[in-house]
Amino acid sequence: MPSTSVVLVAVAAGGALGACGRYLLGRLVVAWGGSAYALPMGTWLANGLGCLAAGLLIGWLSTRQAPSELLMAFLMTGVLGGFTTFSAFSVETLRLLHSGSIAAAASNVVVNLAVSLFGVALGWYCVHAMWR
Repeated sequence: MPSTSVVLVAVAAGGALGACGRYLLGRLVVAWGGSAYALPMGTWLANGLGCLAAGLLIGWLSTRQAPSELLMAFLMTGVLGGFTTFSAFSVETLRLLHSGSIAAAASNVVVNLAVSLFGVALGWYCVHAMWR
């Protein structure tokens, strides 16, 4: 069992990678003509891809021996925690509410929840379909 400080380093390293990936994805979406504020497509995409990756990872790991604490800390807590964007989602939803766009704020909540749940389920089912 790794020490807490080793696990924290793994979380920090994974978080740095995930956060950088999230930043670059947001820049890419804006460069492709998406908006950073009107409809937060970068956040939707990050949450959907991050949840898909989480589903793939937990699906794959469920076919193996128990993963190491260090690997899970690095990948799930670090990389995927840094990549997905619940805080950005919350700020964007509040911004939409403050601007009077109640329907857009509600849509943002529904789309993020649906995309995230779908991503996790899809990833899990893909791995289990491949292993049967």
